[in-house]
Amino acid sequence: MPSASDTSHDVPTTVPARAGTRRTSLVLKAVGLVALAAAVLSFPSVAANPFILSVGVVIMSYAVLATSWNFVGGFTGYISLGHAAYSGLGGYATGLLVIHTGINPWLGMLLAGLVVAALAVPIGIASLRVRGASFVIVSIALVLILLLVFQSWGSFTGGSNGLRVPRPFGPEVLRPEQHERFFYLHAALLAVALLVWWLIDRSRFGMGLKAIREDEDKAQALGVPTFTYKLIAFVVSAFFTALGGGLYALWFGFLDPIFQFSILVGSYMVLMSLLGGIRSLFGPLLGAVIVGYAVEYFKNQYGDTQFHLVAMGVLLALVVLFMPDGIIPAVANLVDRFRPQQASIREVTQAELAEQRRTTSAEAAAPADDDAPDRSADDTVTEGARS
Repeated sequence: MPSASDTSHDVPTTVPARAGTRRTSLVLKAVGLVALAAAVLSFPSVAANPFILSVGVVIMSYAVLATSWNFVGGFTGYISLGHAAYSGLGGYATGLLVIHTGINPWLGMLLAGLVVAALAVPIGIASLRVRGASFVIVSIALVLILLLVFQSWGSFTGGSNGLRVPRPFGPEVLRPEQHERFFYLHAALLAVALLVWWLIDRSRFGMGLKAIREDEDKAQALGVPTFTYKLIAFVVSAFFTALGGGLYALWFGFLDPIFQFSILVGSYMVLMSLLGGIRSLFGPLLGAVIVGYAVEYFKNQYGDTQFHLVAMGVLLALVVLFMPDGIIPAVANLVDRFRPQQASIREVTQAELAEQRRTTSAEAAAPADDDAPDRSADDTVTEGARS
């Protein structure tokens, strides 16, 4: 019967197979990314009419906001229902800067994002000291306070009458062309946000954030500066959310405090991220496509009724009950079930097996050599006693 060493060269090693699987996975991800980029870039040219194109802009705006929210919700696990505070502040700051200073709209949008990020520092220092339901209540209180302030301060913000924001493109650019340009601008901002999220996810900082998400007390005990990490993620999230709000203000051209500082907008961010998967890169984007299209469809079909709110509530309940981790993780787990399972016994090459045998033989011989001096000493003592 042949020995294991004789047949081990016939056993394929797992390292090349795993490397090949990894390369295949990378190729599939690259192909999927290229297909996604092609679909996004070609959407304005295949849109049937300006209304469909405007719906695409709304969906991209939702995708930016949901991805921005995911810097906090996805990494740290802190659920904020009041993130509309930062998108509203970003929109109003952009509009007010353009109106009162005459600054370039794009520079004004960037400055507005920086201003909101600076304001997010003291807000984060105060709110991140609590967790769970307490943090949710604090986030809701913030957006309600801002709603009252911007409604009451009519001389500066326009109050309940709203604020008209000058559009960055001149009157010679028709509305469909503006939709197309703002669609690409939202797509570019979304790409930057996704890139930053991806870089954080693969960094040591991201590992610390995910440790906070899993168990904050244990992460702190292991030396992770939990509060600092949470605050940085909170400020980054507020910055991108403000940029999304500012870009929406420049596109829509009108800001209403009741809509801008609405808890419903923050709830949409949470729903979109949960639906797609808060722990995945493209989860908020997928959720934004589904939720954004559903909201616009129900509004178009049922007008001013609140049926879309009922539909969103049912959708949220279904997600929590049947796909708590989101669509992308659920599909990934389903695909993993049909993949060939890896063997529980590690396969080795003939050279590795021979090396293991030499190591085992050397370790087995070592105790005998160590005992030899002791036996010689015992023999000497015995001979001395006999003499």
